Parts: sequence; structure tokens; C-alpha cells
Amino acid sequence: MASAEGSITINRPIQDVFAFVSNKENDSRWSPSIVEVQRVSGDGTVGTKYRQVIKVPGRGQVPTEVEVTSYDPGKRYAFHGTDGPVKPEGSFDFADEGGATRVTFKLDAQLSGPAKLMGPMVGKGMKSEVEALDRLKQVLETA
Repeated sequence: MASAEGSITINRPIQDVFAFVSNKENDSRWSPSIVEVQRVSGDGTVGTKYRQVIKVPGRGQVPTEVEVTSYDPGKRYAFHGTDGPVKPEGSFDFADEGGATRVTFKLDAQLSGPAKLMGPMVGKGMKSEVEALDRLKQVLETA
């Protein structure tokens, strides 16, 4: 399994941070691998599906789809990949810190068959995504 986890405190109220993060169409504003995101079904809550284009080292831009699996305003937002060779599971947990918001971002992917060979590359990509929390903080604190 490939995985990565990180946390950051953002100097914005929890409802603002949750609203921004749970709108996956904002991902391209802070995530280094997301080129574009488009909602294809649902209202943004559990079951909503998004089509996204991601940058994959050595493969260029790759279309993928994700589905929201948890939507608990101000507390938790989670999703999983529904297609492609790697189907990651991701979650954001939110905690109030006296008017600021602590965000914990986790990514995991079970790799099997030929995808196991991509383990180091997938792990590196996940680490890069989690490290992008610094960019998320910058975007939200300057908005």
C-alpha cells in the first residue's frame, strides 16, 4: 500500500476551509497534479462524482474519476478513485483551533497486480499531494 499524511493550520474559520476543500472544483487552485476538475453528477455530498485530469510523471495528463464517500460539514470530507490503474482513497479531517482550522489530509492506495510496480512513483505522488497543504494554506489565507 502507498500512503501519505500531513496536517496544517489555516488561519480561516472552519466553515470557510471546509467549503473550499469540499468543492473539488477548487483542487486545481492548490494541488500540483490536478489540471482540471468537473462535477459530473450529484450535489457535492456523498455519491457526487467528478471527472478530473491529473498530471502523471512519465504519462502526461490522465483522465480519472473520483466519488465523494464522506461529507460531514466542518468535520470530514473523503473520496475515492473509481477508475484508472491506481484508485486512491483520500480524506480531509477538520478541527477548530480557536478560529483557525487544523486540516489533516490522508491518501492511501491499495496496489495489486501490475500496479504494484508503480508503488514508489505512486508514493512519491501522494507525498507531493499532501505537501501541497502549504499551497492550500496560502490560497485560503490570501483570499
